[in-house]
Amino acid sequence: MESLGRRLLVFFTVLTSIIYIIWRMFFTIPFHYGWFSLLFGLALFITEFIGFFEMVIHFSQLSNPVVPKRPNIEGKVYPDVDVFISTYNEPTELLYKTINACLHMEYPDLSKVHIYLCDDGHRDEMGELAKKMGVIHLVRDTHEHAKAGNLNYALSVSNSPYIVTFDADMMPRHDFLTACIPYFMGEETIGFLQTPQTFYNPDLFQYNLYSENRFPNEQDYFYRDVQVMRNASNTVIYGGTNTILSRAALEEIGGFYTGVITEDFATGMMIESKGYQCYAIDEAYASGMAPEDLKSLLKQRQRWARGCIQTGRKIHILFLKGFNFRQKLSYITSISYWYGSLKRLLYILSPILYAVFNVMVVKCTLLEILIFWLPMYILNNLTLRHLSGNIRNTRLTNVYETILFPGLLPSVILETLGISQKTFVVTKKDAEEKLKTNDGWYKFRQSLPILILLFFSILGMTLCIQNTFLQGTLMYVVIMFWLSVNIFNLIMSLFFMYGRRAHRQFERFDAEIDCTISYRNRIIRTKTTNISEKGLSVTLDFPEWIPSEDSVKIELTTERYRTSWCGKVANVMNIGEKWRYGFEVTEITDENQRRMLQIVYDREPTLPKEIEKGLSTVDDIMINIHQRSKIKRNYFSRKLPRLKLNTFINTEDGKRVLVKDFNYQYITVQLGSNEAIPDKLTLCENSIQLHCQLEDPTFSHGIFYRIVNLDELLSNSEFRYVLRSWMDDYQLEIDENESYHKKISKTLELPEILDELEYLQ
Repeated sequence: MESLGRRLLVFFTVLTSIIYIIWRMFFTIPFHYGWFSLLFGLALFITEFIGFFEMVIHFSQLSNPVVPKRPNIEGKVYPDVDVFISTYNEPTELLYKTINACLHMEYPDLSKVHIYLCDDGHRDEMGELAKKMGVIHLVRDTHEHAKAGNLNYALSVSNSPYIVTFDADMMPRHDFLTACIPYFMGEETIGFLQTPQTFYNPDLFQYNLYSENRFPNEQDYFYRDVQVMRNASNTVIYGGTNTILSRAALEEIGGFYTGVITEDFATGMMIESKGYQCYAIDEAYASGMAPEDLKSLLKQRQRWARGCIQTGRKIHILFLKGFNFRQKLSYITSISYWYGSLKRLLYILSPILYAVFNVMVVKCTLLEILIFWLPMYILNNLTLRHLSGNIRNTRLTNVYETILFPGLLPSVILETLGISQKTFVVTKKDAEEKLKTNDGWYKFRQSLPILILLFFSILGMTLCIQNTFLQGTLMYVVIMFWLSVNIFNLIMSLFFMYGRRAHRQFERFDAEIDCTISYRNRIIRTKTTNISEKGLSVTLDFPEWIPSEDSVKIELTTERYRTSWCGKVANVMNIGEKWRYGFEVTEITDENQRRMLQIVYDREPTLPKEIEKGLSTVDDIMINIHQRSKIKRNYFSRKLPRLKLNTFINTEDGKRVLVKDFNYQYITVQLGSNEAIPDKLTLCENSIQLHCQLEDPTFSHGIFYRIVNLDELLSNSEFRYVLRSWMDDYQLEIDENESYHKKISKTLELPEILDELEYLQ
């Protein structure tokens, strides 16, 4: 029934779209409004017609999913596998993590897994890294054909029947091979198997728009939905990484395709043209680093756009032997997709031309819009949301296209005219770049078209509102709706362009891992709250004394890995009634470092897989405004727990002093206004005595004393209970005050509340 429902939804969406396109073709072209109106009107219609063509192909694929089943291969012997890790100029630290993850892949016979570091940068440090980690370092004498040539050289010096390709930053999980190789051991002849490209860090869209907890990675829709739906037409796109390929298929097409800058796109196409069945699955078995600055992201997308257009021009898809008509159509839409930048510009300009410059682009009435456009628009939105499994909606698609079109459009036009990019540009993925501020001039240049279009869109909206009242017509309502959608997209694009400053060098992941902390004959057993490759944090019920100057031993244990290292307290924070301790790695052996990396990265990424429900365009804008208008706080990096007490405690000579706060090493007290400040102070509670030495009598929060008998206190088991009682008394006082104020605010009228507060004072 679900499959029938999907097909019916697609049927009515296509039907209303056909009706809309026919209406647009025969009744809305502005033939009698001048050559400019006609030219722009035809351009907009052609754009919509291409969009309709893409929509039909896209929705027909989404409505007919084909998901391959993993064959049962019990008793079969697993084949040899060659793993190619491509690198050119990426940082050594990045390659270290990728190689380490490859070395931890499970396989029935590990001697059959051959790992090659395919170094096209001819770097000495890569040779040293390969030797240190026990993998094969490949360097070729010449460097023609960039990445494709690099992979072809590796192909020529290896001989396993299956090839795995990984980019320099992509780390496979331990079960990558055992989960994927069985597909090739069934009865069907498979050319390649594509697994999703997932990322452990928020991509730039998520991060810059404060949405890392609200919607998925921008690439998730392509790899988890679109790719899987292309199984039915055997047009899965080879993504270049996280892929297993048949050597026989590669050899039949002459190796990885050369002469274009997207060798993966062309290679996959050629394999499928030879009759090999190729599949994509939606289970992620590897994750990597998404581009983290605007310039790198745009260069990556420009390369993809140019490469796909190059491939289409060079291969001549319509005349490619071995492809059926359905495959040709599918790949044509894969190339026409990159002209979305031109489509987006036309969609933004059209209402501006009418509202600001009185240029007719679409000749129609409000009634015609409601009859022909509105049903098509609503059904398209519903179908995309339903078929994508809430990974993508029209609003997000429009925002992404608006963000990218200023950077993509020049490259698309140049490549279409045959002015090609010859060099292969590696996407920068250096973790240290996260902490650098992007070039402000570059941001301004990229955002300038957005600013200009936003100005004219707002001007157009103003004029439409004015004309609606002056002329007494509702026709401008449609233009205002169109302009409002564009204004939202343009505002979100500006938020994206001007970004958000990175606040840490290494990603943290929420994870509960068994953790043991050892120091000075003390042991704390707990679980981690979050973890990164350079440290972790734990949440404790009690503010434990862990000396910040001491080195502590940390042990982490999972079902698969165990590691230990020395670290120090990096910070301590009070969160409600609990205490968050952060630890940084100060000393770790190479073997423990490798296991630490696996504990951190050998997992399913924790970023969202679906769009958060219930959020509107207003929410998107308000969240960004709120986050960007926040006053930056100066956080104190405390390395000891600071307890607010506000508790009266007796002194040795029978006086009572107010103890304001305490952090094991120091204590802050408040004396009467006429009392002399003693150099030494002894506080007594039951059998516990705190001997204090005056440190700073002018401290802004009170009188600052240093505790001189800390070791004695820590060795006394009763001190812990005394400290707990002080904390409980303080929390009880807070709870009572909150309860009382809530009570009087509900039961008293305003004059009575004022009288009550005056009495309390």
